[in-house]
Formats: sequence, structure tokens, C-alpha cells
Amino acid sequence: MLVLQGEIDLHESPRVKAGVQRLLEQEPRHVFVDLSRVTFIDSSGLAVLIEAMQRIQAYGGKLALIGIHDAVQSIIHIARLDQVFRIFPDKAAAEAAMER
Repeated sequence: MLVLQGEIDLHESPRVKAGVQRLLEQEPRHVFVDLSRVTFIDSSGLAVLIEAMQRIQAYGGKLALIGIHDAVQSIIHIARLDQVFRIFPDKAAAEAAMER
């Protein structure tokens, strides 16, 4: 699981991308990105998540975003990425859905 916090913007996105790359080297079957502590995400942060999802799907894994606050959920909705990402309130709900 990848736990992010604060503002994921142009300055933080490279750090997040590096963390994602380290995690994906192991090719985990399910990847959970905990956004419960994220207060803002911009297009560069969203791009990191999209790229991660594409890489995970390429090897047959699944990505879930969990614990998204309203402000971040609004940004994801405006970008219509709520139709792309699998979004869950918590890890338990995500695990249950991903096993189906």
C-alpha cells in the first residue's frame, strides 16, 4: 500500500512517482493508494496515478484509490477520472471488491 499525504503537486509528484516505481518493481497483484491524508492533487499528481494504473494493468494487476477526502474527490470528479479509477472508502472495501 502506498500512503500519500499533503499536497501532491508539481513539486511533490516526482517523489510520489519514485515511490510508485519502487512499489511496482515487485509487480503486486493489488495496489492500494491511500489518499486519506491528501489535501490537494493537481494534474501532475493525477498523471502519476494514471501512469501507475496503466503499468499495473499491463502486468495484470489492479489499482484502487482509498480514503479520498471531498476536496480531492471533487478534483478527480471534475477530471472525470472517477470513471477510470476504482475508488473505495477504505482498504477493506477495496480488497473485497478486487477479489470478485
